[in-house]
Amino acid sequence: MKLQTFFPYQLAQLAEAVSRSVAAVYADRFGLNRDEWRILAALAAEGQMQASDLVPHTSLDKMQVSRALARMEQDGLVTRQPSPDDARARLVKPTAQGRKLYRKIVPMVQAREAYLLQALERSECEALLLAMEKIRTRAMHALDEPD
Repeated sequence: MKLQTFFPYQLAQLAEAVSRSVAAVYADRFGLNRDEWRILAALAAEGQMQASDLVPHTSLDKMQVSRALARMEQDGLVTRQPSPDDARARLVKPTAQGRKLYRKIVPMVQAREAYLLQALERSECEALLLAMEKIRTRAMHALDEPD
């Protein structure tokens, strides 16, 4: 088997290239890293969340979320406070500064997304999105099946 032609490797390479391309938009101009951007985007969509709920929403692990939240809180982008429902949990929400930053970045990352997808015809883009969903569903199903 050649690693270069192995589907999971090719997919990982594609994901890394796309992620780095989009990260270039917000990293240099705004000083955010990928983890911080994902958290800011998740919070913008949800308003506020328990810190633990950011893990599945961002595809980051607990430690990545914790480190990113600490930096974001220090930079005034989010606040964390005890949850009224669970004293052990922390509610995270974006500050006005965090929401303003998110609104600045969104058009830029959308433009980068559009630029990347311009490499495909409309039908190819639709087929790609459908294929990615089918493979994701199948991969999740495979996790539930015994070997």
